[in-house]
Amino acid sequence: MRKFMVVLDDSRECLNAMRFAAMRAAHTGAGVTILAIIPPEEFNHWIGVSDIMREEARERIEAHFEVFAKWMRDRQGVDPELVIREGEPVAEILAQVREDPDVAVLVLGAGTDKSGPGPLVTQLTRSAGTLPMPITIVPGSMTKERLEKIT
Repeated sequence: MRKFMVVLDDSRECLNAMRFAAMRAAHTGAGVTILAIIPPEEFNHWIGVSDIMREEARERIEAHFEVFAKWMRDRQGVDPELVIREGEPVAEILAQVREDPDVAVLVLGAGTDKSGPGPLVTQLTRSAGTLPMPITIVPGSMTKERLEKIT
């Protein structure tokens, strides 16, 4: 089954990317993969502390995922899957795409502040010509009503 993959993080624009991915999946009969990435710098502590921090990060991600998953199931009829990876975000996104040939579109949210669209959008668009799938960049300022119209 063709899938839209969206990256789960704590950014405000993540919400619009989630909405877009779910709505497009619902309208096209596709699935949604929600990818959460735990950066390696979170675990530069003693081994015991590192294990506890890793588990706490996973619990936060799963709780965050459940909020989006419930909305996707209840409102869009889409049952998303959660994938949690550890490492550098861009490398882990590319690794997930390589490992899952059903990922057809990467959906990213673009930030609206003066510092730019965000590190993932900036880094991935630089190599967009060599990626194995298209990237859809959803503006963080786009309204829910506008998203509904375009999906």
